[in-house]
Amino acid sequence: MAVFLLLSAQYSAIKAQPKQDLMDSVEVSLLTCQPHDEIYSLYGHTALRYHDLRTGDDWAFNYGVFNFHAPYFTLRFIFGLTDYELGVVPTHIFKQEYRFFGSQVTEQVLNMTTEEKAAILKALGENYKPENRIYRYNYFYDNCTSRARDMVERCISGQVQYQPRPDFTPTYRQMVHECTQKHPWATWGNDFLLGLKADFRTDLRQQEFLPNNLMHDFSHALILRSDGRQVPLVKETRTLVPPGVQMVSQDFPLTPTECGILLTIISLFLFVLEWKRKKTYKWWDILLMSMQGFMGLILFIMIFSQHPTTSLNLQILLFNPLPFLYIYKVYRRRKTMWWYLLPVLTLMFLVGGIWQHYAEGMYFVALCLLIRYWSNIRNAKK
Repeated sequence: MAVFLLLSAQYSAIKAQPKQDLMDSVEVSLLTCQPHDEIYSLYGHTALRYHDLRTGDDWAFNYGVFNFHAPYFTLRFIFGLTDYELGVVPTHIFKQEYRFFGSQVTEQVLNMTTEEKAAILKALGENYKPENRIYRYNYFYDNCTSRARDMVERCISGQVQYQPRPDFTPTYRQMVHECTQKHPWATWGNDFLLGLKADFRTDLRQQEFLPNNLMHDFSHALILRSDGRQVPLVKETRTLVPPGVQMVSQDFPLTPTECGILLTIISLFLFVLEWKRKKTYKWWDILLMSMQGFMGLILFIMIFSQHPTTSLNLQILLFNPLPFLYIYKVYRRRKTMWWYLLPVLTLMFLVGGIWQHYAEGMYFVALCLLIRYWSNIRNAKK
């Protein structure tokens, strides 16, 4: 509330006095924060800074505030119903946080006129009202970075022209991979949940959901004024927080591929034992079917999520709830259609890999399941 009252007072003062007198000392900047090791920060962060050099008022406006302890947070996040909000803190506190994590913060001072600075002050104050500050978060389409970009564009009294990128047009999945390359299990989790739409090519504006991409585009952007003049969007770039030493936590010691290989080796070993002993280890089948079913339930739930890139996921061909319908018959060693359905679904899964990039190690899992199919069909014929 104190921040809102301060912004209102500053805007009232601007209306009461010549804008040129009050706004010459104001800088509006885009802040781009580099990632650190926390899972939620692997993609970086963006904020807006409002700094009045005359009065010393210095605030960071952050569209990435969320309440992890809110009721049903995880469930709401899965269904794409997460609410984020605009938060405001003194810039020195904002800097302390990223200095603590060793993350560099780059400041791009925007080339805004007196009227544009007054407009963004008013817009931020309006946006910070309790009834306006909460919004429905979407990682790719409406996040803390795109909100900051949209706020700047709305307050510029001209057209912001972005310079075209090179011919390479990455997919959402490729951009996420670049951010999580040092964390293979975070990459695996993203690839498991992201569907076919994440493999479509993106344009420049879609790529700006990532903070570093927006920082790059701002640094090359021009403002086309109504009189035909073109001026740079960024007039000065500074390092607000220098890079420091980051603590890197260790992931699970085995990569997803190594886990897939280990799973396949176990299946091959059991297949040989079954062949020699002329029996089938149903406990292994039940374990694999349970894994398929539980992972399939997650993908089935994601069909109803509001995340736009999760609804069409071809991995559901291999991981779906169907094994739960047959697991009892397998346990009772009864004949079941599952061993005829499994190879059909697996083949469709393999064909689907032409269009969708699957999570690391999934092809080894498919091979493991085919081994179980062959073992059960072989023993059934004896």
